[in-house]
Amino acid sequence: MTSSTDANSSESTRPARPERPAVERRVRPDRPRSEAPVAPRERTARPVKRKSEGQWALGYREPLNANEQSKKDDNPLNVRARIENIYSKQGFDSIDKSDLRGRMRWWGLYTQREQGYDGTFTGDENIDILEARYFMMRVRCDAGALNLKQLRAIAGISTEFGRDTADLSDRENVQYHWIEIENVPEIWRRLEEVGLQTTEACGDCPRVVLGSPLAGESLHEILDPTPAIDEIVKRYIGKKEYSNLPRKFKTAISGQQDVVHEINDVAFVGVEHPEHGPGLDLWVGGGLSTNPMLAQRLGAWVPLDEVPDVWEAVVSLFRDYGYRRLRTKARLKFLVKDWGVEKFRQVLEDEYLKRKLIDGPAPEQPARPIDHIGVQKLRNGLNAVGFSPIAGRVSGTILTQAADAVERAGSDRVRFTPYQKFIVLDVPDDKVEQLIEELTPLGLQARPSHWRRNLLACSGIEFCKLSFVETRKRSQVLAPELEQRLADINADLDVPITININGCPNSCGRSQIADIGFKGQLVDDGDGNQVEGFQVHLGGSLGLDSAFGRKLRQHKVTSDELGDYIERVVRNFIKNRDGEERFAQWAVRTDEADLR
Repeated sequence: MTSSTDANSSESTRPARPERPAVERRVRPDRPRSEAPVAPRERTARPVKRKSEGQWALGYREPLNANEQSKKDDNPLNVRARIENIYSKQGFDSIDKSDLRGRMRWWGLYTQREQGYDGTFTGDENIDILEARYFMMRVRCDAGALNLKQLRAIAGISTEFGRDTADLSDRENVQYHWIEIENVPEIWRRLEEVGLQTTEACGDCPRVVLGSPLAGESLHEILDPTPAIDEIVKRYIGKKEYSNLPRKFKTAISGQQDVVHEINDVAFVGVEHPEHGPGLDLWVGGGLSTNPMLAQRLGAWVPLDEVPDVWEAVVSLFRDYGYRRLRTKARLKFLVKDWGVEKFRQVLEDEYLKRKLIDGPAPEQPARPIDHIGVQKLRNGLNAVGFSPIAGRVSGTILTQAADAVERAGSDRVRFTPYQKFIVLDVPDDKVEQLIEELTPLGLQARPSHWRRNLLACSGIEFCKLSFVETRKRSQVLAPELEQRLADINADLDVPITININGCPNSCGRSQIADIGFKGQLVDDGDGNQVEGFQVHLGGSLGLDSAFGRKLRQHKVTSDELGDYIERVVRNFIKNRDGEERFAQWAVRTDEADLR
């Protein structure tokens, strides 16, 4: 189902008029009888009334759904004052529902799932019982960049206010759970004291900017885009001019392809222009969820100092022309699909930038994910050491101990990644092994197995009201299980096999772009019982084989069958692959029997 512009929206359902009886045409008396009569004029169809898509630029400013009305009634950024002055003092029951289920997201707050309700309860009709009195809080970590003072602040908040929860998300954020409204102002104070924030970590606004964990130090990047990321955050985040977008807006900016740029609303990727030198290639319209679309190149090369202006122009275009009638069609990807890249670029240049962009070449696509796990040299002569927790599951206690180990290694810079990893920069050669040895018992491995390294998961039913199944919690068991099951062939795996586990169709766990992706749903166990299970996607990837995974007809697996299924498919791949074939290539061409 595809959205459309106001000029091309779906047809009206107005019933057709009944046809009039035919009337014999009479020849005018003064016309010669030998002249042929004039043919009757064809009836022109009545213009069909089109539905408005709620695009502001076309004059449609009246809200067309409850979410748009809520944003018009009060800018969501204003809810902070009510949290600080009313809700934190009077408690959870004092929170207005339109703030609780809407505007508080602009400050990184969602209510978490009430414990004890399985996937059969998932759905809007049960929101009142699924909504716990506790919050998930998302800490915004633009480019995933932290110093040790910030890391310790995050860890301390976790242990004091979040029951020791602190998961690393695939958006380079930290997510707390069990947060009580009474403690939110103090948490904000502690975060802001060290230069962190939760501003617009969620909501219909510009969310965290993904950046390379090795920005400025990588030997492989085209350029360091950190100044542009910092300028975007400084100029635009928390500004009311950009806080009411049709839907969420995701950004990725990197000098190399390590930020999953193909699935962001806007992305700038490092590329060398043959005439102008290092710059960034502009992409728009990526996103997953129930209608996945890969971002498209505009064919434009942007110099580093112009990135903030071009970013603002894209956001403004989305704000003004984005579809606001239906939430399911409100992401930028639908506008890009309907307009096409040529029109999008033209409107961007003519109406917003007031100038033409420079044409540029495409960046070369990488053959495998760039996750920065392991040890690699930096430009400053020191080392980056990348560690892999299982699916981003850490805690305040772990982060505190990690901060101490990092300090002993002589570093003050750590990074989170879009793959739920933990990177330490500036490690001297003689401290590398010491750091690895100290972090390994914490579940942070610099030399992880294939399965620990390439397993990614969303929050799942443990905390998320939208989920049908357990994900991140299950992954903690699944990774060690796969290590044992596949011990005899792990040495033969010379290519990564990514496994992404998602709890619902919204794709926070990116199931469509994994080698083996699982989308959570309730399935029949064969005895008429509804149990936790997954739809399988096979052969999805970004980079060289960019495509969404292949879905097998009528093929589902239960949660209990995950280990069996993965083992079966991986063994078939090892047995039947052609030479150095990657899993995505094999999955596309192989018979379904080998994929079941």
